[in-house]
Amino acid sequence: MTINNNGIDSAKDSIDSINTLKNFSVQRDADGIVTVIIDQANRKMNVIGDGFTEALSTIANSFISDDAAKGLILTSGKETFVVGADIDQLAHIETAEQAFALTQDLKRSLRKLEQSGKPVVAAITGTALGGGLELALACHYRIAIDLPKTKLGLPEVKLGLLPGGGGTQRLPRLIGIESALMLMTQGKAAHPAAARDLGLIDAVATDKADMLKQAKDWIHNNPHAQQPWDKKGFKIPGGDSKHSKVVPVFSVAPAVANQKSHGNHPAITHIMSCVFEGCLVDIDTGLEIESRYFAACVLSSESKNMINTLWTQLNSIKKGQSRPQGFAQTQTKKVGILGAGMMGAGIAYVTAKAGIDVILLDTEIAGAEKGRDYSAKILDKAISRQQSTEEKKQGLLDRIKPTISYDDLADCDLIIEAVFENRKIKAKCTEQSEAVIANTAIYASNTSTLPITGLAKASMRPNQFIGLHFFSPVDKMSLVEIIMGEQTDDATLAKAFDYVLQIGKTPIVVNDSRGFYTSRVFGTYVTEGIAMLGEGVHPRSIEVAGMKTGMPMPPLALQDEVSLSLALHVSEQQQLDLAAEGKPVEVRPSYEILKTLVNEYKREGKKSGKGFYEYLDNGDKHLWPELITLYPPNAEQPPQQDLVDRLMFIQANESAKCYGENVVRSVADANIGSIFGWGFAPHHGGTLQFINAMGLEAFILRSRALAAQYGERFAPAEILLKMADKSEVFSDD
Repeated sequence: MTINNNGIDSAKDSIDSINTLKNFSVQRDADGIVTVIIDQANRKMNVIGDGFTEALSTIANSFISDDAAKGLILTSGKETFVVGADIDQLAHIETAEQAFALTQDLKRSLRKLEQSGKPVVAAITGTALGGGLELALACHYRIAIDLPKTKLGLPEVKLGLLPGGGGTQRLPRLIGIESALMLMTQGKAAHPAAARDLGLIDAVATDKADMLKQAKDWIHNNPHAQQPWDKKGFKIPGGDSKHSKVVPVFSVAPAVANQKSHGNHPAITHIMSCVFEGCLVDIDTGLEIESRYFAACVLSSESKNMINTLWTQLNSIKKGQSRPQGFAQTQTKKVGILGAGMMGAGIAYVTAKAGIDVILLDTEIAGAEKGRDYSAKILDKAISRQQSTEEKKQGLLDRIKPTISYDDLADCDLIIEAVFENRKIKAKCTEQSEAVIANTAIYASNTSTLPITGLAKASMRPNQFIGLHFFSPVDKMSLVEIIMGEQTDDATLAKAFDYVLQIGKTPIVVNDSRGFYTSRVFGTYVTEGIAMLGEGVHPRSIEVAGMKTGMPMPPLALQDEVSLSLALHVSEQQQLDLAAEGKPVEVRPSYEILKTLVNEYKREGKKSGKGFYEYLDNGDKHLWPELITLYPPNAEQPPQQDLVDRLMFIQANESAKCYGENVVRSVADANIGSIFGWGFAPHHGGTLQFINAMGLEAFILRSRALAAQYGERFAPAEILLKMADKSEVFSDD
């Protein structure tokens, strides 16, 4: 007899032996229905990782050979079900053979369960994503507790992967090819009721007891359960890959996908290939096809970049990599927010949503109440989608108190100023707040460009003054940039860091400088696009190049979103500040264009309905035709790859400068900040990972070529030359 990795004799024929498995327990009722509970002791949530596949094999073998076991319920001992595969395990795969074997081993056990001839039910206690949902799809019946927080989906594409546990084969056989492709290529998750309507699950339950009762009832009524695809004469809903109604899907889908991804996400193509090829053959052959494409995804540079940043580095940040040591964790109980405009209202919502009381202060009570109404509108939309309730809405609104009196800030732990970018107004807010708040409270500014050290001069306690730069819209953007002033102490940073995590956001920590990190580097992307316009590059070519980079929006359209008038104001303010400080005044190539469009043509951006684009009443937009009159395109246009490289290299090089100047404190903060802050092409894994993946020598060589042709701003940052001499790469290790 052989002993598997979990130390249990795999030949034992009683399912009760599962109780000897680590992280699994079993309960058997009088009718022979067995409930296996997954509860990984060393994790907050269950994952498919080390030892899981071996344990699942043991469960399958024991269940099949145990004649007394009439049905099986797979469930979780946690509030979630199984949240997916252990990505850390995937990060260590080096060969296609390793990736292929990893997923094939899992699928063999899943096939044993679904071909056991006995009913198997997934009782989903909460979120089931990726491999967790694939585990459920391999069961004959699926029930989930109907909770607002529960999400069901296959989001692997967001890490450059595809569902490797059978998802690309079972899902189309369950809900049809077109619907399955949409879910997998977009990586979207559904709440239980919507998942039931889609066909991902079969039923919803009100609570755990109801779920288990439904599971047992179904087992009693279906003693010889089979998967639909294992029944004779099975046909894929809506037709297989060669069906006349499905053929157009595969004709159009690649073009649609490429229109959005511009070839930057090979996982999307691999998913479509898996489904197309797999739905022409039997399920077992399809599962093997999937494993081969899964291996291709795991070994791709895009997946490695995304896993490195969006998994490994992101988790390091969430675990407190950038938080100073030696300070006890704090819980913020009450936050005062100054300014009830879009930013202040958004910060109030996410704070109250986290269960924290909010004082929302504005110059007029009507403005403060309007700020609270912003939360009501968000919640009304959530209620209409069955993602919240009237009771929860009222509870959140009750935590937001609109006011015009600074006295109401007296017992706040944290003050966040979110008023107009004007030093005098901000200074007055600081003075009025500090006159009433406790000595232990910290004061934060939501400024996006003004140096924190300068703003802190209005404070009586600059050591407790810090920057908390939120991004718009606050309820959707997950990043918060924490800015340390010259006198900000670590105790204040620790409290601010804890607050950001408390409200469910991702914190990065940067040191004070003009534009900080995110605004400074983001600005290079849009200004480079505008500079191209002034050089005679056709505006359409600029925008196409922007999309081909993998950025969420092209530069001219993005500048419209941010506002041309705001960009002009910031540029002019910076020029005045630099002159006042006796520093060289650097005027970007975009400045004169912004000044012309804003001052002479009153084109201020999307908010005014006209910027680089014309905005129509029906929601459509198109480039302003007069752009090519004001800035005539050259007869000979530059290669598109040059345009793409300029937009990418200008951002990466500026990030390297920020790292070299200690503006950004870690590689993880730089990469995560670039993706979450302004949408730097995710498939590259962030600005510094872009350099790592290309290789320092190649990056320096291309930077010098761009500098020679397009300007000294492309010259490689000094830190890159020093790192190249030492054969270093960007790393926090």
